[in-house]
Amino acid sequence: MRILITGGAGFIGSHLVDALVDKHEVVVIDDLSTGFKENVNKNAKLFVTDIRNKEEIFKIFRDEQPEVVFHLAAQINVRRSVKDPAMDAEINILGSLNLLEASIKFGVKKFIFSSTGGAIYGDTEIIPTPETVEARPVSPYGCAKLSIEKYLHYYYVNHGLRYTSLRYANVYGPRQNPHGEAGVVAIFLDKMIKGENPVIFGDGKQTRDFVYVSDVVDANLLALKHLDIVDIFNIGTGIETDINTIFKILNSFFENKYKEIHAEAMPGEQRRSCLSYEKAERILGWKPRIDIETGLRKTHEYFKKKI
Repeated sequence: MRILITGGAGFIGSHLVDALVDKHEVVVIDDLSTGFKENVNKNAKLFVTDIRNKEEIFKIFRDEQPEVVFHLAAQINVRRSVKDPAMDAEINILGSLNLLEASIKFGVKKFIFSSTGGAIYGDTEIIPTPETVEARPVSPYGCAKLSIEKYLHYYYVNHGLRYTSLRYANVYGPRQNPHGEAGVVAIFLDKMIKGENPVIFGDGKQTRDFVYVSDVVDANLLALKHLDIVDIFNIGTGIETDINTIFKILNSFFENKYKEIHAEAMPGEQRRSCLSYEKAERILGWKPRIDIETGLRKTHEYFKKKI
């Protein structure tokens, strides 16, 4: 099968490319703004371009004729989206529409979208949060992701383009960019390995659902396996972990030499976020396999070698 992956030089996308190249022809689109060329498997075909460039996108689709599209390319910094909502929408909405238009024009069979869990629901009283909870995003980033899910429904109903939307929890693991991507695990490890003390914003009791990158890749592979399923799924662990706990586990890898330093809380930061994966387990047969301590240790080993 010929598969196109946007954002395939990035954190999650490059792991997905690695998982697919042995059995499929893989084409990657990435503008390398936060991804790295060296992340891309040598057996994949890389096009360095921006998803906002409609002419280039249509040319790639016409020439490569992908059967399935995995759309991971995005502006993913929530704080940046708040500062510049128009820029976020230009990339995450208009760029995505270029891909959807190309998909229907050139006969794509399935569109698998990397959405967001935490940013799409906002603060909710139901923890772990199922897909049945009304999405009330409180950031332009979350609004854009929800918008594309609505567009996916439109393209399915009106053009027959099948889709699966995967709402990720807080993904972490090897290759995460501590500078271009807002991942607390990568940011903390980057500082610790460089001998700098990380800073925890607020009291550190804010919780997130941390899901390891290989589990996220498995969810994408199952979405590919079930080509006929058209639906939206949470991809998380169903377990809340606070930032203080993340710091303590990581600090244990450094013989607890770092101090727990706190700074003023970020305005508007979500207090709790945790996703129910019951639907993904029931329909796709997916569930997380890597616990937080194992995942953090694997990530630490990668960053230690890299830095």
